[in-house]
Amino acid sequence: MWLLMWTQIPVLVAHAFRRRGCEPSAIDRPRNGEHYSFARNASRARRSLSAAIAPSAWSWKADEARQLALPLPTTTGRLPVLTTSNHLAAQPRGAEEMGSPSYRLAVAITVPSTGEFLVARQPRPPSPPEEDEDYRRFVDSDLYDLPAAPLEPLAGEPRSEVAVAGADSATGLDLSRLDVSAALDQIFDRFGLPDGMRGEWRLLKYVEEAEFGPDAGVNTVFLIGSLVSKLDGLPESCKWMTKECALGLLSEAKPGSDRIGQYAYIGLMNSRLSSNSTAVPALPSQEYPPGITLVPMKSKTLQPFRTTNLVVVRATNGAGESTCSDFFACGDALLLDPGCSSQVHAELADLVDSLPKKLLVLVTHHHHDHIEGLYVVQRCNPDSVLLAHQNTMNRIGKGNWQIDYTSVTGGEKICIGDQELQVIYAPGHTDGHMGLLHVNTNTLIVGDHCVGHGSATLDSRSGGNMKDYFETTYKFLDLSPHVIIPMHGRINLWPKHMLCGYLRNRRSREASILQSIESGAQTLFEVVSKTYSDVDRKLWIPASFNVRLHVDHLNSQHKLPKDFSLENFKASCGVHFIFRLAVAYVQSKSSPAILAASALAGGLAIACALRRNGGKQS
Repeated sequence: MWLLMWTQIPVLVAHAFRRRGCEPSAIDRPRNGEHYSFARNASRARRSLSAAIAPSAWSWKADEARQLALPLPTTTGRLPVLTTSNHLAAQPRGAEEMGSPSYRLAVAITVPSTGEFLVARQPRPPSPPEEDEDYRRFVDSDLYDLPAAPLEPLAGEPRSEVAVAGADSATGLDLSRLDVSAALDQIFDRFGLPDGMRGEWRLLKYVEEAEFGPDAGVNTVFLIGSLVSKLDGLPESCKWMTKECALGLLSEAKPGSDRIGQYAYIGLMNSRLSSNSTAVPALPSQEYPPGITLVPMKSKTLQPFRTTNLVVVRATNGAGESTCSDFFACGDALLLDPGCSSQVHAELADLVDSLPKKLLVLVTHHHHDHIEGLYVVQRCNPDSVLLAHQNTMNRIGKGNWQIDYTSVTGGEKICIGDQELQVIYAPGHTDGHMGLLHVNTNTLIVGDHCVGHGSATLDSRSGGNMKDYFETTYKFLDLSPHVIIPMHGRINLWPKHMLCGYLRNRRSREASILQSIESGAQTLFEVVSKTYSDVDRKLWIPASFNVRLHVDHLNSQHKLPKDFSLENFKASCGVHFIFRLAVAYVQSKSSPAILAASALAGGLAIACALRRNGGKQS
């Protein structure tokens, strides 16, 4: 048994840190301590244990979070989906299981004589029935967008029950294989639209979603129909709006005001033919809100994600009215977190070359999947200016950025043409973690504080801690953002709902940890085994990272029982935890025959070792 158990240790550790497309033996240890190196044999793996059990600097994204965390709020802010469902209810799929994309139908009903189009108030994500009073004061403002519904494949032979002019003009789209009629019925029923709005439809745009992950994405079909005049009898949730009014709500956003969603902007107000290309056609992207472009680029991150969002901010209407003297830094474009892997460095170089030379670069934190492309930016534009927290720069190292940088601490105002941004100090994930508020659109870029699916671990090796994480979350809530942009996954259009869900999740987990300690758990293994008893033991290593941080947070609040020894608990966080986990794992997976054979093999190995040692001594 002991031999089998000992050989399982590197398997458990490697599973906890597994990266897409890499076997455990192939994982290198890049700069900044971002990932850990695991050996090809048990001997080297055992020597790596002290590093492996330390909280990872990785953003632990969320196939593990699905089991280790309580349900988080639905990420309903993705381009194709504005309905709600528990996004942690299903197991995230890996790249090999992504399958084909699904489809969404959005309709633009216009009145050309007045220049207006119809928008519908979007349903809010459901709040938990036990909603705490502390969260009720954080409510997202109304969101209006084009009516939309899922567009399902047709069963059987292709047919066309609804005539759509120009349906053959879109590359890669065969509407005859999609149930357009059922999607239109759902839209009219759901939003209470009168039948008088049904008429002739024309294909407006077909948008293939960029690879945000973790699923295969949802492609959106935009149809447009025209009315001679506005019809009476609209439901209260719908209203007519001009493009100028909608752009004003988007580009001059005020906290708490009505919001305009992605369909309306991408379908009607974005002048480009499609929304999924930047100045470099090879890079699929999404522009929303106006002036902010997300370019998901392949990076060395963890499943279920495969990309890091490179955020590009550019002026939309030339220079602003303010002068550079009013701002901490000025530029004609800004890049945020160029963390793509070497596979796409050529594409990153093309993108940098296409941007103005007066370029600012901001990194939210030092993790490798956020900075790996920094040296490419510097090579292509040596005059670019890097903005980062000092703690972040201390960990980045000269290999990634060889010239001076500008230190930011939070509160600094940045000007990009007519775009104003404000740096937000956001510790928690690390002690140098930064966010960025796009003031014009009231959009909050949160780095790895939040992710588009599940949650992220905190990096205690780089100053991350729960107290800071909670405080930063409340800071974000007080900003009352209209949109949240994470660096992994899709944007979220219900920011306060999302942030409150993160708070509920962390607090509920912390309460469970305290309960296990009060019931007698003294070591890390005992706390994890009681708190995560319903979770696969393979996931207990990443779970242990946040458990340690929660215990530290409980200690800072003086909530730990008096008979609980923090010193003994910390002493149990090393090899002791891995050893007990390996024993439990082998016992749960092995049959009595295998255990007996393992015990016999282990006994023979020990006997042989003692015999050889005795022979040497004689």
